[in-house]
Amino acid sequence: MGAHLNAYTSREQTVFYAKCLSKDVPKAVEDNVPLMVANTLIGAWDRSQGGGANNASKLAAAAAEDNLCHSFQSFNTCYKDTGLWGIYFVCDPLKCEDMVFNLQNEWMRLCTMVTDSEVDRAKNLLKTNMLLQLDGTTPICEDIGRQMLCYNRRIPLHELEKRIDNVNAQNVRDVAMKYIFDRCPAIAAVGPIENLPDYMRIRSSMYWVRV
Repeated sequence: MGAHLNAYTSREQTVFYAKCLSKDVPKAVEDNVPLMVANTLIGAWDRSQGGGANNASKLAAAAAEDNLCHSFQSFNTCYKDTGLWGIYFVCDPLKCEDMVFNLQNEWMRLCTMVTDSEVDRAKNLLKTNMLLQLDGTTPICEDIGRQMLCYNRRIPLHELEKRIDNVNAQNVRDVAMKYIFDRCPAIAAVGPIENLPDYMRIRSSMYWVRV
């Protein structure tokens, strides 16, 4: 799936990246946990956070050090028949190209070079975030609804934790190769988008050629 939608306005640059997981539907559901870990590896960041270049997320460190964007948020939404995996970010008009470049480099690194130590950190963070979100009846009901849409049942926490623990760096590289590497992204951009790279240029950066 690939698409490109731009809208020019006088507002600040907002870019929305999405990957549609529609190929091999049963396997896509099985791949959801490694994709959750990959999503956590990219993470989220905004200017109000501390850490700067010492952020664990390499994209967050680059964004803080080079002032690439105001904020970004990686996402993974899974249903039983399809899903979305990608990132949303807000940046200054003339920083859009730099942000896209760093983002795609990080995606390609997920496909080829992510390490076990990075994956272990992401797994611990993912489990922590999952437990922190279940702090009331409303988020618990939302979690039940999401899992019913994705798995047709509520997965007990101990089972989901075991699934996360079973993920390793090779699993993350495999699913990233399957759904990200050399795939056509769907892109929507709103704002002063003259600095946004052309779609064909973005598409050509969805893979690395190495000797």
